[in-house]
Amino acid sequence: MSATTAFTLCPISSDVLPATKPTPDTLAYSFTLPTALTSAAMVRAATRTALDLHGLGDVTEAVVQTVSELTACACRFSAADDIYVSLRHRDGTVRVIVYDGHPRHTHPRLSAACDARRKATLRVLTAVVRACGGTWGLDAARQPGGGTRMWAVLPIAGARAYGKRR
Repeated sequence: MSATTAFTLCPISSDVLPATKPTPDTLAYSFTLPTALTSAAMVRAATRTALDLHGLGDVTEAVVQTVSELTACACRFSAADDIYVSLRHRDGTVRVIVYDGHPRHTHPRLSAACDARRKATLRVLTAVVRACGGTWGLDAARQPGGGTRMWAVLPIAGARAYGKRR
């Protein structure tokens, strides 16, 4: 036996996986990104590609702006090394959720002040979501380690109309 011969105990599958064309209903992506200035650009590029691949290119403008605003805000507020972004199509909407490591404040006044700062940072997001007829919000992350969850839901019809107005 020579040193260049490789062996594996794992069987090689001869099964051919069925090829399925991506559709809007199969849009389901998650990204873990560094808490860095470049993350908003990375998530914009990934979102454009995913939307186009799933036949949702006509909602790109609204969804990319939404994911970019939420990502930039998360990077600004988080003290953790990374953030988590979820992009999904469900029930005629595109849903964007961003988790960051900034803990929710237990003192009511501190919590209100922090939320007000986030909301001020997200003025553009507010305008985009309103123009699309969607909703957005923020609350405590329901995961170990805590943090903050920000989300936006954009109806497909509203996001399409948003892109046509430009």
